[in-house]
Amino acid sequence: MQVERRAFKVAQIAVGNPDDALDILQDAMMKLVKKYAHKQSDEWKPLFYRILNNRIMDWHRQRGSRGRWMVALNPFRKGEEGEEYDPITAQADDKAIDPGRQLEAEVAGEAVVEAVKALPLRQQQAFMLRAWEGMSVNETAKSMGCSEGSVKTHYSRGLTSLRNSLEAHYK
Repeated sequence: MQVERRAFKVAQIAVGNPDDALDILQDAMMKLVKKYAHKQSDEWKPLFYRILNNRIMDWHRQRGSRGRWMVALNPFRKGEEGEEYDPITAQADDKAIDPGRQLEAEVAGEAVVEAVKALPLRQQQAFMLRAWEGMSVNETAKSMGCSEGSVKTHYSRGLTSLRNSLEAHYK
């Protein structure tokens, strides 16, 4: 259930439409089950995200869009009592939030959206898979269909760009 919810949010952020995101997610899940059910369970996550990323890329190609991923939440924030904040789960759970904190997150989130929009697509993908999904370099490389060195480069460049453009918001 948790993987489905997180993957749905990733797809929704990528395409901007919940109906299209659900179609993409269902298509990716069906392909995983049909073609890769025989694989070891530890191989499923990178395979699933590679399928999902491919379906998202196909969706953008079909619409003639360059396919910029959007980020609606602040991935750099720490949660209550210093625990790691998971923006995808927090969004999916839709729990009541303190109004002051919610406004602060929305303002910062707008800056994050603009900063992530400005990243090239491969840097966006590396950022989403590594930082948001917590995938290893190896899993991310398999998901993106590139080398581990390429993942490291895209992720590093993306983080540097995000840090530079968001510096004023996170001092």
